[in-house]
Amino acid sequence: MASRILLLFLLVIQALGAAAQGGGVRGRVIDAASNEPLPGVSIVVAGTTTGTSSGNGGEFTISGLKPGTYKVVFSYIGYELPPRTVEVNQEVVDLGTIGLTQASVMAGEVVVSASRRPEKLTEAPATISVINARQIDELPSFNVGELLARQKGVDYIRSGVLGAGINVRGFNSAFNPKNLQMNDARLSTLIATGLPLGPLTSVVKEDIERIEVVLGPSAALYGPNAHNGLVNTISKDPRRTAGTTVALGLGNQSVFSGRFRHAQVLNSKLAFKVTGEYTRGEDFAYTDTVYYTNTAFRTAAAPGVPARAGIFHAEKEIDLDRTFKSLHGEAAAYYSVTDKADIILSYGGNQSSFLGQTNAGRNQIKDWSVQYLHARYVSPRWFAQVYNTWSKTENTYAINQRTQNYLSFKDAGFSEEESRSRSFAEQWFGKTPTAGVALKRGAVFKDASRRLNSELQYNNTFGIFNMVVGTQYQRDMANSQNTYLFDRDGPIIINQVGLYAQGELTLPSHFKLIAAARADQHDRYGFNFIPKAGAVWSFNDQSVRLTYGQGIAAPTILNLDGYLFGGLLVGNSEGYTLSDGTVINKLKVETIKTLEVGYKGKVAPKFFIDANAYYNRSKDFLSPAINIATLGRKVVKRGNTPMSEVVPGTPEAGAAVLLTYVNFGQVDTYGADLGLSYFLTNALSVALNYSYFGFNLNKDDLGNDGNKDGKVQNEIDLPINTPAHKGSFAVNYSGKKFFGSVFTRYVQAYDFYSGINVAAAANPTLGVRENARFGRTYNYGPLGGFTTVDVSAGYRLSSYLTASAQVVNLFDTKMREFVASPFIGRLYSAELKVMLPALGAK
Repeated sequence: MASRILLLFLLVIQALGAAAQGGGVRGRVIDAASNEPLPGVSIVVAGTTTGTSSGNGGEFTISGLKPGTYKVVFSYIGYELPPRTVEVNQEVVDLGTIGLTQASVMAGEVVVSASRRPEKLTEAPATISVINARQIDELPSFNVGELLARQKGVDYIRSGVLGAGINVRGFNSAFNPKNLQMNDARLSTLIATGLPLGPLTSVVKEDIERIEVVLGPSAALYGPNAHNGLVNTISKDPRRTAGTTVALGLGNQSVFSGRFRHAQVLNSKLAFKVTGEYTRGEDFAYTDTVYYTNTAFRTAAAPGVPARAGIFHAEKEIDLDRTFKSLHGEAAAYYSVTDKADIILSYGGNQSSFLGQTNAGRNQIKDWSVQYLHARYVSPRWFAQVYNTWSKTENTYAINQRTQNYLSFKDAGFSEEESRSRSFAEQWFGKTPTAGVALKRGAVFKDASRRLNSELQYNNTFGIFNMVVGTQYQRDMANSQNTYLFDRDGPIIINQVGLYAQGELTLPSHFKLIAAARADQHDRYGFNFIPKAGAVWSFNDQSVRLTYGQGIAAPTILNLDGYLFGGLLVGNSEGYTLSDGTVINKLKVETIKTLEVGYKGKVAPKFFIDANAYYNRSKDFLSPAINIATLGRKVVKRGNTPMSEVVPGTPEAGAAVLLTYVNFGQVDTYGADLGLSYFLTNALSVALNYSYFGFNLNKDDLGNDGNKDGKVQNEIDLPINTPAHKGSFAVNYSGKKFFGSVFTRYVQAYDFYSGINVAAAANPTLGVRENARFGRTYNYGPLGGFTTVDVSAGYRLSSYLTASAQVVNLFDTKMREFVASPFIGRLYSAELKVMLPALGAK
């Protein structure tokens, strides 16, 4: 053994000695616009595996080259530079200072999200849209989510002044965790629900380097819930973006936003940045109707008690607060262990109040905070991270349930004060204060959850083979203090381990083969294997690709162990047994299999096309909450536990009503996305996006009967919840002084069903009418069905002062983009931004 180690050591020394001989190239890479050095630029000798990456000062050296003519290729996220041809002899050739420019037509841009390593956008095995720092800087709004509306293949949803979200390729809902969102390789999701953080993010607009949006399954590399899309936000490195930025914004709906970012390089080893934001405003006027039924309603009033005719009546939400506010920010320190390896420590936090949409009605989010502590090690070959996330709220509540609780007490003759105070926890069943009983129907959601994540990743190139391998660990510690989870005995602790790998084989004639896979083990839903494969042909900034991928949408902790409204809704982590012996299986993951073909590239020097077509097969959908106690059957057990122990007060015979989640169904979907970009000049461009979506559903297969009513109706059982057609057209100008855009968006009308929420065209078969009650909600008609125009303009008054403004929905088109949300009216905003250079910078 010792001799083998010695032989290996001698071979390494020999290789190092050989590498030190011969000629080479050196130089320094900088941002052509700011003259700041660019660390981490990949520099490779074309046709070989010889290369390096630039150091903190942008410097690089490649040695050990035999005499000859070489092409040197530079790759860096968000930048492009034509390859340099250099003649090498016995000495190292100095290329001097090389300026990289930010990519305009995106064929030359480098992205990281498709393969978890840098690669040219045209060579990535996926459809990717990129929102770069310049686009973000020129947006005159605090809400960066508005730029997601301009990306191809994306269902952009605005639920108010503050709320904005996306969906990809159908099956949206008011509680949708199927699009994974990440910030700097860190999950940006709530712990118990899996929902994107949205307004609870700690990221400040001025610190965003870029946002990469991947369409289609990405679970092979990113794990569960990168099901049909991924949104990856990457923040700025303080070493190349040093300076101070202060931004002030105003708008209608009483909007005010104040933001700052300061980044500073202390020495050759250490740099830091700190950001902060305070935003407040008032959402559009809208109060959802609460339909309340109670068998204790009276047709004649008791003395002093208002009469109520019938058993069904409508009321408005109680104590609705449309004010939103958010205070958040981050701090990070970057320490260079070596010239090419960094340790990054960061902390971020957010505390926000706003209105949140769910499939059971709206929530009043009150002072909900999310914080994280994150450590990363980054080098050309290794990436390691560990981070802790914790979530806290004490006073958030479900408005719909609280309103029903309040009405039950008022209708029974309780005082206003007592009705309001008891409405947070109880519902009254009875005709008078002395004839009835109060049952637990808690409307308050508390949260003290935590999550621990770690990851180790390695990448390397061996000849014509590139590989990425990694492992991830996640430990969720969900704690609702027994308000909305089944956590009577303390926090719910769930562990998850994933192993992933991707290999790329570069073949002659510009072909590349890709294979990836992930093995995932979860304490509750078990083991899953997720493969991906593809082939890419690329040449002269053009590529054609064929990919196959799988994705999974994992049940959230709420799906598995929810316990809402006093046990009316209980999660399904153990399965159920009904009184006739029927067994309801415990939840497993929802799966999707996708075959996609795509083309992207420059068909002319200033004309870029990105097009794809795809076919999906989805199965084992996670249902909305449904009543499994049907056809006279009662629910007698959850797993092996009698329901009388699960929900105290349940008769020994079982529960006559129980809402939970089940898996069901299969459906095939298909569609296409097209994006065209043309640069009329270096500053003036136009962009056109169009997307189509369709589906096939077997209505004769009762396996697709999601609500178990004995018939298959795609509107109720498998709600697609996406338009068949959508598109946009934009004219953008970005000059040295003036910038602006005109953006037009079209969304076809479509039906949306999610839990109690309905926004749909009249359907006599289902008993749906427009502008009328349907079940427990009010139906204003279908979503979409609009064309809107947004305009923006800005001017750089000096090198440090910029003023800009925009109008969203210029013509005040009456439109509704989401259920349980207001009609979105015209929004004005104006912004003044001061940008001061780094101390000592010229």
